[in-house]
Amino acid sequence: MPAYDADAVAALADQQVSWQDKALPPAFWGRTVAEVLAGKPRLSQLPTPLMTLSAPGLRHNVDTLATWCTRHGVELAPHGKTTMAPALWAMQLDAGAWAITLANGFQLGVARAYGVQRVLIANAVISPLQLRWIADELANDPSFEVLVWADSVRTVEQMEAARSAYVGADARPLDVMVEVGGIGGRTGARDLETALAVGDAIAEASTLRLAGVAGYEGAIGHGVDEANLEEVRAYLRELATVHHRLRPKYDDDVVPVVSAGGSQYFEQVAKVLASEAGEGARVVLRSGAYIAHDDGLYRRVSPLGEHPRTDGEQLVPAMHGWMRITSQPEPGLAIFDGGRRDFPFDQDYPEPQLIRPRSEGSPILPATGMKVTNLNDQHGYLQFGDDQDVVIGDELRVGLSHPCTAFDKWGLIPVVDDPDAADPVIVDLVRTFF
Repeated sequence: MPAYDADAVAALADQQVSWQDKALPPAFWGRTVAEVLAGKPRLSQLPTPLMTLSAPGLRHNVDTLATWCTRHGVELAPHGKTTMAPALWAMQLDAGAWAITLANGFQLGVARAYGVQRVLIANAVISPLQLRWIADELANDPSFEVLVWADSVRTVEQMEAARSAYVGADARPLDVMVEVGGIGGRTGARDLETALAVGDAIAEASTLRLAGVAGYEGAIGHGVDEANLEEVRAYLRELATVHHRLRPKYDDDVVPVVSAGGSQYFEQVAKVLASEAGEGARVVLRSGAYIAHDDGLYRRVSPLGEHPRTDGEQLVPAMHGWMRITSQPEPGLAIFDGGRRDFPFDQDYPEPQLIRPRSEGSPILPATGMKVTNLNDQHGYLQFGDDQDVVIGDELRVGLSHPCTAFDKWGLIPVVDDPDAADPVIVDLVRTFF
């Protein structure tokens, strides 16, 4: 069975673009995505502010982590909430991803609309309405698989009550994983006794099936120094212990899933879990931000970032922002036309990289020494030196930090053939659903 509905993904090219797509100018409104791309538009034909993706960058990052996972004996279920883009999910699944991870029922609905066949929901689902809809999806599509989490007996009881009131005894069970947490973390059972009790409750429920254990080490670690890495490893060893203690509770036909791994510590997850949780278990990473990487947070902390902590090719930034200088109200300060509504700001401000002078024929210049000092809703502040030439109308390219708060600001994202070119060609338009 295909991992997703290729026809549904391909049909995204038949959607008309309109005034709702802030990345595209009025000249393109009313055309389909395919018709826009057939004209081979260039970056200079698009308005600012703008966020773009790099086609070679996306391809490099998807292939790099797929190769890394194969080499280290782990599977990958990339977190689709990062992009909420079925076309990018398809790219990841085509590269061998085992599943797509999501965070809630709405996101699962998007995945089902595009025929994604295996989904890991990294969260508890206790809404009776969502549980009933999932039960219907399982009944209507025998090839559909979904795994959800639980971190308390109460959560299991809520799931069981909602499902047992709706489905019959012969219904397909809902696969549930025990979520293991840590003191100071987010969700997840805080001790071994609680985790084992949750596993027992799942195994004893009539409409649920124990499917494995999971957790998120990113809520435990807060740095990449050795002390923090050991804290992460200690947490992962506890997760493996829960899995081993629950082994007698798994049904004979279940291949238990042991899952952890965001985009910051995936090498630690492979190091600990691939060896400790093996023996018939499927070890699954859930990294999501890697597909776009960045010029900020993940450049600093990724195991394949600027200071690699593991083997393999480095990831590359595959997203950029573009804005135009609209005001020079005082010396050393320029105001540009992009702000918090357009670019991520929760981890770092955008990083100035290139200045494209407005005057025709002028060379592209490095934005060395320039700094974004603030963002308002629709304006940004660029600080520059006395010896730097910035004028109204110039275009600025910036690096962005934190993909998870970049994609959600754009419903349609242009993909360029080469972000370093004088005037990149738009080779794709990626639709997101937030």
